[in-house]
Amino acid sequence: MKSPLILWSVTASLAGFLFGFDTVVISGAEKTIQSLWGLGDLQHGLAMSSALWGTVLGSLCGGWPTDRFGRRTTLLYIGILYFVSAVWSGLATDVYSFIIARFIGGVGVGISTVTAPLFIAEISPPDRRGRLAGMFQFNIVFGILIAFVSNALLAGIGEHAWRWMLGVEAIPALIYGLMCFALPESPRWLISRKNDVEGATQVFKQISPDLDDAAIQKQVALVVDASSEAMHQSGFWNSSLRRPILLAFLVAFFNQLSGINAILYFAPRIFELTGLEAQASLLQSVGIGVTNLVFTFVGLWLIDRLGRKTLLVIGSFGYIGSLGLCAWAFSTETFSIVPACIFAFIAAHAIGQGAVIWVLISEIFPNEHRANGQALGSFTHWIFAALLTLLFPSMVTHFAPSIVFGFFCFMMCLHLLWVWAMVPETKGVPLEEMQTRLGMKKKASS
Repeated sequence: MKSPLILWSVTASLAGFLFGFDTVVISGAEKTIQSLWGLGDLQHGLAMSSALWGTVLGSLCGGWPTDRFGRRTTLLYIGILYFVSAVWSGLATDVYSFIIARFIGGVGVGISTVTAPLFIAEISPPDRRGRLAGMFQFNIVFGILIAFVSNALLAGIGEHAWRWMLGVEAIPALIYGLMCFALPESPRWLISRKNDVEGATQVFKQISPDLDDAAIQKQVALVVDASSEAMHQSGFWNSSLRRPILLAFLVAFFNQLSGINAILYFAPRIFELTGLEAQASLLQSVGIGVTNLVFTFVGLWLIDRLGRKTLLVIGSFGYIGSLGLCAWAFSTETFSIVPACIFAFIAAHAIGQGAVIWVLISEIFPNEHRANGQALGSFTHWIFAALLTLLFPSMVTHFAPSIVFGFFCFMMCLHLLWVWAMVPETKGVPLEEMQTRLGMKKKASS
């Protein structure tokens, strides 16, 4: 490609790498932290979930800076939040300082899930939007894998290994922040928020250097027309946005009710329940990271070929089979198949919900409401992630693992029914045309 589109998409998606690394790196330190500060179940759950509560706040408020200051500026400040959190977490001297430091990083994660996929979707042509916006998810799982590998490598360096596990994130955070200076502003934000048609035209020319001026002007006119139409609508919570609001909420809700974050965060502990030793559990966790990365790549290869809805259906069947078998394995003490079931679950998530969630949410809202729509989906995702992470240690203490995995399996049966009945296909549809497809804009009369 002659345009810098790939470079820009990769840069923005590196926020996802830091997201994945930051949220999962704690898995290698959680047991040390619990014993170091003598934490009970609830306090331990709070320390483990503190980043997620920051993520809840960041996702809830992330639409405001994304719209107010622009996509590019917001992406830059996300890098600063990650850097501060990494350094502070590694140097924390008590659990309360640690919670604050992790909370700050969580705010960065929450805002990144609003801004990064939104920015990539707004600069991408329709036929490549799934793959490019999906790079955010690819970098999330790449960050998860690197976090697992980093934890395994640092586990044996001494009593302060957990500090290095958390602090090393400062290096990629600094690199990402510097790369953000090369990003342009989103052309759709320039038009809808700044009325800067000329600036947006120049960005579109950089994105598609092979198009002639007439084609660029037609593209700009479509964005201007859609923005003008949206100006006559009421605020975000209006009846014309009812369908995309419901879609954003439910895709994020079901994403977390699969149990994905609880399984990722507590992977070593789950494997130890099957009788594996601690070091073997860490190595099995690295296997989860590899599986996640490989099948996310498969999902990105398929997302613009098969479509978003098809991948969600495929993922649902994988969820139901793997979680159901896992519940059976724990109930019958057939522990030997648990690692394979967990790997199959991760593969199903990577191809389905993992590849689709951030892409779908970034596609279904009009330009003026995209940041708020992305914030809604992200907030829903993270509030349930935080609750599950907070409660999971207590869940596995008070309920048999077979019941916990059985509950997640049941929720994925509901997920399959919802996808089948209600989720539209957005593959290859221009963002401005999506408003018509989802009933947010009347079709032009012929």
